[in-house]
Amino acid sequence: MPKVRRCRYRGCHALVPMPDHYCTQHYEHEAEYLANRQRWARSRDKNYQRKYNSVTRNRNADKSSQYNFYRSRQWVGLRKNVLERDYYLCQYCKALGKVTSAKTVDHIVPIEYAPNLKAELSNLATTCSKCHNAKTAWEREYYGTGKDNQLKSVVKIDNIKEVASLIIGY
Repeated sequence: MPKVRRCRYRGCHALVPMPDHYCTQHYEHEAEYLANRQRWARSRDKNYQRKYNSVTRNRNADKSSQYNFYRSRQWVGLRKNVLERDYYLCQYCKALGKVTSAKTVDHIVPIEYAPNLKAELSNLATTCSKCHNAKTAWEREYYGTGKDNQLKSVVKIDNIKEVASLIIGY
């Protein structure tokens, strides 16, 4: 007897002979599913990861040292201290009068702009993913951080309330 599995279409419980994933009624979804699987597998390919690491993550000595800092014991300790200090609450949301749980620790002034502040507790804040993404977009525009950007000579903003008010639109 051939091996079978359930049709991947939501709500359909028809049995499908392997290696197919969809029954005859929903077979039009098979090609799309296989294309998505190939895309997913390609993104986890060792050559893809090697290229990502050399081109994006470790594109120069500064970025390489930043990446290594985030993998150090010093960062693990700093992160733990900041999360406990902030009670796992997003400090940017808190500055705007909201209470949001958070697990990410972020530099208020980015490392690329002020590398000497990377291990300062006063420059670290707990942030939720929504605020972190908005702040990263704001930093790219304001400080000129990120890939293919040039750092700008602007005034450093280290006040959480001020940063929170600036990232609202992002």
